[in-house]
Amino acid sequence: MSREMPNMSLKNIAVACEGTYVGAQEFEEKVICGAVIDSRLVEEDYLFIPIKGERVDGHKFIPQVFEKGACCVLSEMELEDPAGPYIRVASTEEALKKIAAFYRQSLPIKVVGITGSVGKTSTKEMIASVIAQKYRVHKTAGNFNNEIGLPLTVFGIRSEHEVAILEMGISDFDEMHRLSTVANPDICVITNVGLCHLENLGTRDGVLKAKTECFEHMKDGGLAILNGDDDKLSTKKNVNGRDTVFYGIGEAAKVDENGNPMATKNIYATDVTNLGFEGMQARIHTPVGAFEANITIPGEHNVYNALAATAVGLELGLTLEEIQKGIEEAKTIAGRTNLLKANGYNVIDDCYNANPVSMAAAMDVLSHAKGRTIAVLGDMGELGEDEKELHFGVGVCVAEKKIHTLFCAGALAAEYKAGVESVENDCKVFHFENKDDMINALLSYVQEGDNILIKASHFMDFPKVVEALTK
Repeated sequence: MSREMPNMSLKNIAVACEGTYVGAQEFEEKVICGAVIDSRLVEEDYLFIPIKGERVDGHKFIPQVFEKGACCVLSEMELEDPAGPYIRVASTEEALKKIAAFYRQSLPIKVVGITGSVGKTSTKEMIASVIAQKYRVHKTAGNFNNEIGLPLTVFGIRSEHEVAILEMGISDFDEMHRLSTVANPDICVITNVGLCHLENLGTRDGVLKAKTECFEHMKDGGLAILNGDDDKLSTKKNVNGRDTVFYGIGEAAKVDENGNPMATKNIYATDVTNLGFEGMQARIHTPVGAFEANITIPGEHNVYNALAATAVGLELGLTLEEIQKGIEEAKTIAGRTNLLKANGYNVIDDCYNANPVSMAAAMDVLSHAKGRTIAVLGDMGELGEDEKELHFGVGVCVAEKKIHTLFCAGALAAEYKAGVESVENDCKVFHFENKDDMINALLSYVQEGDNILIKASHFMDFPKVVEALTK
């Protein structure tokens, strides 16, 4: 396994980022073995890209990275007596993206780009599990899906990788243009168009416009794979001259408000059975046959993930047997419907992020548990002027799903309480001004056999709730 990054000589890097190489000419053909923005991660023959952060300017670590063996650095300023060559650029952050785009385009690798309002990470994990049955896969780690994380993910690709599965997360217009320029996907998967980032995107139509910017930067002949049960996505029946592949639950196309059928589904699920925390079962139908899918991750949304993975697998030449095996082997990661068993109760760690659509999906998962169900919710962020109504709606959902108990904390959590109380139900509600008080009360309340869902937007720091329950 070669450590070197193919095509990534210092000369090529300088051209790619429109920078000026400063250093001995004999080093221009040197090929780097890695590219990082964190000085602590620098190894021999790495490129260091210093980023100016809110608290720290990475430029101050340049002397140290040369001592650690970096073969080159980028810099927005002239360096006095550097210990090695550097490339002078106007913006290291822009250079990061340009270099990653050059590297991706120089590699003979298939790229699957994944976006959507909800479920990007779980869909990525499902697709990666399927594609790994046939190919050597590189995938986005954690939440490295933004304008810094995506280029760093691309830098992790090596010559042995055959397929890269890249998650793309946005919160504003034009971000997807920049991300998909880096990813340059052969296949674009969009999971759904929901109520998220409305502060910037305004409406679901705004979300649709922002997400589908990725189509403009697909490879020639690239394929769009979209959720055909989503009323917004189902309008995109042809992308860049190629028919879209739609997936969904049920063979029949859903109809719009006028009774007209929406997208015709190429890949669909029937006989869907919810096994609670044990997962889902479904029969998946494709143009080349059908198979039984045993999905070990709970929640109906994971049937959609399996359908998306099936579509990608077929496009990349996998057999139905390979796809079925990949679906069965898929796992979750921390913070995304991750089932933990501790202290005699079940904890669903779904606290990485939240919006109204993902909250509803989480309540559905919890409602199928056997035993007492407890929802532990914090605020949802970036919802714009309708944030109170949207939190109220989640409270209504908690009541309608017959959840036994709600614990909630945050500036907007009173709206959850009001939503629950607006519906005739037996749900007990405990509202707190702050997370610590809620945790203390929760620890006194839970008992053996309980099923506890923990969910909030990232800024609420609800992993501390998970830690308190499971330590």
